[in-house]
Amino acid sequence: MPPVAISPYITRRSLARAALVPLAVALARPRRASADSDMIALMRDIVAAELAPTATPDHPGGLAAALYAGRHVEFFSYGLADEAAKRPVTPDTLFNLASLRKPFEATLTASGTLRGELKPDDPVPKYLPELSGDYIRNVTVGELATHTSGLLLPTDHPPWPNDSYSQAQFIAMLNAFVPPAGVAPGKQRIYSHAGYVLLQLVLERCYRTPIARLIESRVLKPLGMRATSVPERGPDNRAIMDEATMRRVVQGYSDQGSAIGPIGGQQSYFDFPGTGQMFSSARDLATFVAACVDGRTIDPRLRETLRMTQRESFHVDQRYEQATFGQAMAWETVHLPDVTIVDKPGGLNNASGYVGLVPAHRIGIVLLANRGDYPHEIARYKILPALARLVAHSG
Repeated sequence: MPPVAISPYITRRSLARAALVPLAVALARPRRASADSDMIALMRDIVAAELAPTATPDHPGGLAAALYAGRHVEFFSYGLADEAAKRPVTPDTLFNLASLRKPFEATLTASGTLRGELKPDDPVPKYLPELSGDYIRNVTVGELATHTSGLLLPTDHPPWPNDSYSQAQFIAMLNAFVPPAGVAPGKQRIYSHAGYVLLQLVLERCYRTPIARLIESRVLKPLGMRATSVPERGPDNRAIMDEATMRRVVQGYSDQGSAIGPIGGQQSYFDFPGTGQMFSSARDLATFVAACVDGRTIDPRLRETLRMTQRESFHVDQRYEQATFGQAMAWETVHLPDVTIVDKPGGLNNASGYVGLVPAHRIGIVLLANRGDYPHEIARYKILPALARLVAHSG
């Protein structure tokens, strides 16, 4: 299926401003508009050339992608949201975001920091005094947000959930945690899903508000993201949604093509509220990407909040070919020879997602697939560097 391109939006305000432009400038504008159009066409070709081979009819499910480049948005849709129903993927199809939810909780943490409502160096027992274990009582809010807490629990890695933990059991597991030799709070980067579940509890206790409502009121609503939500998980392990919304949700598949779970299924090691996955579309996440790399039209405080989440706070002692890495709040930083990328992959055994940003060039990309193990690295190491070079050379 060929990519679906969406033209840049034009507002009444921009039309009104255009009416005031001097004639000489207005006459020169078509040439500039043509150059912009050519640039977007080149970008679209770069993205499509890399994505198309990863989403052929031989691959299970489908793929929705969005490219943001200097106020231009392009969407790419491939394959099927539900193979049984032959329902195609569109920019408005809803996907399970898996760990792409984490930048939203990081945004809440940064927002609270900028408002003086919490501090990154606050120990987590300040908000959850029931945490009294020798190790966990020294972990801070900021270390949870940057994956530097040192926590690594049975809930942090596959096999996929068969058992689940109540909140009381989770607290007991945290209190009993003993790290491997050499691990200490703030001294290393260890990716921890459990750390973000604990961050959720910290935020809920700090604001006395469920996490879904916090994300909605502080991030989604201000950005106009109407298709994104953190639904509760029902007794059948499906997201609780109305029928119209559920009809837009994908069926998830393994990378081998087997259907895994029902449409709208959520996976979690935890059986307390707020611990399921977020759902969103490529169109809605394009709005989030635009705010992250551009933000000229959003509230300045929210713009600074989003920028704060992207600031590297920990250098990771790791290399991959010519790349070096760092850790921000949820986001990873990838330093390549000619570009720095800020990104976040996410995935389950039936869902894959990726958001990548090049803030220096106001470029961002979203990839959402309804299968496990989608090769999102093509965005990090091929698509985004190629787009950044294109923009740099054109300037």
